[in-house]
Amino acid sequence: MDDQGALVARRTFSKAEIEAEHAYDMPHVECGLKLHGGFAEDGTYLSPRTLNRWPAIHGWLARLEELDIEIVEATTALLVEPNYPTIAQQVWLLQQGVEQPLWDSLTITGLIEARGRALADLVVPDFQAIIVEDLAETALGHMHKGLLTTHGWDEGGDPQTEAGGHDVMWFAVRDLVFGQGKFAIPQPPASIGREKSAREMPEIGAEYEVVISFLMNLLMIEVRAERAFDFYEKVIGDAAVFADKRQEAAHAVALVNRIRQDESVHVAWLKAAISEFRSFTIKTLDGKQIKGAQILDPVWEQMVHWHGVEMHVANRANNRAELARKILAAPNGKRILEAFEVLAEQGQ
Repeated sequence: MDDQGALVARRTFSKAEIEAEHAYDMPHVECGLKLHGGFAEDGTYLSPRTLNRWPAIHGWLARLEELDIEIVEATTALLVEPNYPTIAQQVWLLQQGVEQPLWDSLTITGLIEARGRALADLVVPDFQAIIVEDLAETALGHMHKGLLTTHGWDEGGDPQTEAGGHDVMWFAVRDLVFGQGKFAIPQPPASIGREKSAREMPEIGAEYEVVISFLMNLLMIEVRAERAFDFYEKVIGDAAVFADKRQEAAHAVALVNRIRQDESVHVAWLKAAISEFRSFTIKTLDGKQIKGAQILDPVWEQMVHWHGVEMHVANRANNRAELARKILAAPNGKRILEAFEVLAEQGQ
């Protein structure tokens, strides 16, 4: 068995091991910015803090498969409503010189990523207190042993190293194709997750419900991010745009895919933790023992529907009005907007 195989077989790790870095041969620097992660000798990009984190996650997922435990679905197939604007519409706008919508989108993505730094400081309750099964070899049992700190540092940077995380990486993507300071910094939305006003898991204490709901929200946000990666890659990579910056555009697409590679670690550990909770025996507040699926499944169904449908319907009018405002501010804006809407009618 090689070293990686041995790590996958272990399934129990210390906080320091989960947070450990590769020995990079080359640093990760873009647009003069020091970024997390690095490169192997052959130029392969290595995601930050994945020396042991990936083998650990693979081990936890393998354990679920060995026990024939269903792993929750978390793919872009859950996102029923189409992206707005579409790829064709965004390319059209860039061809007409309307750049602010994409510039704002990339900037807001970076600003929202920066908020993820708070994950590193999140304190979670001891789930072993309400779960019958031993959590020593599970993702749930490692949340406080590096999974939350590494996730937070991936998103918003580790202040100890001063290396930028995904927040700065998105700004680098933006600046590669637009240059710096193209427009004023936009205001990001207050929240991009599903919020609730009442208890949804009364069988367990509120402190546990908050964490489980948070993990499900976070997983669906990561699913939405995957569709965003595809959108940005296809728009920026389209040969019809950024004609004078094709080399920079190709570099920006490569940077998007480095972020995508980093985020795949997040999707994997969240799927493992949520699937584990779903399979475990939970001690309820009234002294009973029930399967986690009874608690989790109804809320997961609502979470998926909110991220896949409800949030799009609720925000549709405002999003369309805001985009129309930016288009109309451009020379020949009315003509551009009319053609933009025709693309939608044609299903493009």
